[in-house]
Amino acid sequence: MFRLLVRAGREGMAAGDLARKLDVAANTLSAQLTILSTAGLVVSRREGRSIIYTASYDEMDALIVFLMANCCQGRSEICVPVAAAASWSPKDYEGALT
Repeated sequence: MFRLLVRAGREGMAAGDLARKLDVAANTLSAQLTILSTAGLVVSRREGRSIIYTASYDEMDALIVFLMANCCQGRSEICVPVAAAASWSPKDYEGALT
């Protein structure tokens, strides 16, 4: 679900479209969106009769930076292959978001 929202961009996706794409019941979708929303990873807005969900890119970036800087009990070198693919080093963010 989160991956679909990230791919949808700033435009987001209507809850009904998400449910159809993922082939999940509305109540299951609602519960999962509530969890993501509480975590700050998605935001919603009303457009007419639809609720549009969008990934919160700032929060997602902060979470990724935190995980990369603080992963594996302080052994950030374990993240080097991932960091290299993203063209930055976890060392750049040591101490970030502590």
